[in-house]
Amino acid sequence: MPDVAPADPPATWDTAGYEPVFVEEFAGTTLSPERWLPYHLPQWSSRALAAARYRVADGRLELRVDDDQPPWCPEVDGVTRVSSLQTAVRSGPVGSTDGQHRFSPDAVVREEQPETRLYTPHHGLVEMVARIEVDADGMAALWMIGVEDAPERSAEICVAEVFGRDLAPGSAAVGTGVHPFGDPTLTDDFAAVRLPVDVREPHAYGVRWEPGRVAFYVDRHLVRVVPQAPDYPMQLMLGVYDFGGDRPARPDGVRQRFVVERVLGHAPAGGGRG
Repeated sequence: MPDVAPADPPATWDTAGYEPVFVEEFAGTTLSPERWLPYHLPQWSSRALAAARYRVADGRLELRVDDDQPPWCPEVDGVTRVSSLQTAVRSGPVGSTDGQHRFSPDAVVREEQPETRLYTPHHGLVEMVARIEVDADGMAALWMIGVEDAPERSAEICVAEVFGRDLAPGSAAVGTGVHPFGDPTLTDDFAAVRLPVDVREPHAYGVRWEPGRVAFYVDRHLVRVVPQAPDYPMQLMLGVYDFGGDRPARPDGVRQRFVVERVLGHAPAGGGRG
């Protein structure tokens, strides 16, 4: 019989039955090359243009978009600038459309990427603790996408995304859900849940991904359940974005900032997929 998720997910974050397999607490002053690739979808651009601006210090990762940072893929994504990490990458040859998260019909592979899989869970728990400092032209997010070794294995699980335009005194709209992209077995199910949180302070954002269901948590409390789920390996995407509004530069030269204290991944215990 296929695996079946229990009738209801736990109301609070629960790791019983799972074991940690990805523990990132950003010790030291360098980014672990065994866990992260410091680029954003480089196949559609290049590793040079898609390189993240970041700093690791004091047990934190600071991802930022700087004033002097170029757009990551100007031919297709205009003035958007990104500093993002991911845990896998692959593509077909230059000129093809074979690559992960083809975000536009105009995107073609501009720089071929060798297949690399650092962390590609297949069900499990993923949680980050982070603070988000974005303005009305920015967004920060933790999301997951299919490794896309077949075109239909391409869905997205949005663990949490926060747009600066959706912030209000004492609250924030936290986006969660599932986007099918090329996966014909799924339908789009996404919502921004308004919560009484100040995202400029550290908060925990997590997902419990089980067969047939994805449950979303903020500060370890259940906020939303989607009754469908991708059923193939996925990779993490952790990033901050600037969409290019016209406003004066900050004194420190930083447009957007995303400070991450830890990222944890748990797989089903006893040899389950993770």
